[in-house]
Amino acid sequence: MSSDDTARPSPSRSVGTHTELTPEQAEAVLGLLAEAARADGQQPVSEQGRLRLRGTAREGVSHLLLTVGGELAGYAQLEDTDPVEPPAAELVVHPAHRGHGHGRALGAALLAASGKRLRVWAHGGHAAARHLAQVLGLTLFRELRQMRRPLSGPELPEPKLPEGVGVRAFVPGEDDAAWLAVNAAAFAHHPEQGSLTQRDLDDRKAEPWFDPAGFFLAERGGELVGFHWTKVHAAEGLGEVYVVGVRPGEQGGGLGRALTAIGLRHLAGLGLPTAMLYVDADNKAAVTVYERLGFTVHETDLMYRTET
Repeated sequence: MSSDDTARPSPSRSVGTHTELTPEQAEAVLGLLAEAARADGQQPVSEQGRLRLRGTAREGVSHLLLTVGGELAGYAQLEDTDPVEPPAAELVVHPAHRGHGHGRALGAALLAASGKRLRVWAHGGHAAARHLAQVLGLTLFRELRQMRRPLSGPELPEPKLPEGVGVRAFVPGEDDAAWLAVNAAAFAHHPEQGSLTQRDLDDRKAEPWFDPAGFFLAERGGELVGFHWTKVHAAEGLGEVYVVGVRPGEQGGGLGRALTAIGLRHLAGLGLPTAMLYVDADNKAAVTVYERLGFTVHETDLMYRTET
């Protein structure tokens, strides 16, 4: 959520719901997101949400466009694909249109569309988003931390792979199915990551930042047992521990830590000054590993939900 929600009447406001955006609508939404990011200091919609703006309709995903006098003033995305959890949403109001109740209007539309079973992200956890969550009757239930560390020091650890494990780079087209299977197994408890499909992988491979040389696969006896996919945010001078996964049965043996160290050394070798990652605050084991690797909390994303 990214919205200043001081309610004022806006008779020309309307909210339309779409399963698929036209190229023109997608460009308008991307422009709105860019303006909000400049104003707020971080992206108001996740990478997955931004990737869904283009292309054909995706099952369970809808786009809500809020217009005022025919001008795009707000955007929300609703994903209803989890068989257990309530639908998840992200919403943002254009900085020039805040203070007119548009955030509340988008939130009300999301509640109606989800049957009042809703989860909503507030990226950055700003006060206005917290207020809007309260107005909508949502309660905090998840905290996602962005952690960072310099790549110039303290000294990066030496990777120590378990015996019998080797590491190589991902080969697009050849390793897709094996990676998707291990990713699903490693993140069976994490619906956002564990549910990635071939289309989701293809979307990321088509992005300018994708580099298979920074996508490390760990193998034992020719079987994929873990991976570390790194990402470079060139404009920000950031390297990201994009996702580290270890196949069940291989966890607890130090493979995740070794893969993390390999990726960090790769990012440092590219001359990037800083590394970042995202981790759930309640994942105490992962938070401890990252703290020992020199990471500290940079900012926090919050997720709110309706009472269950």
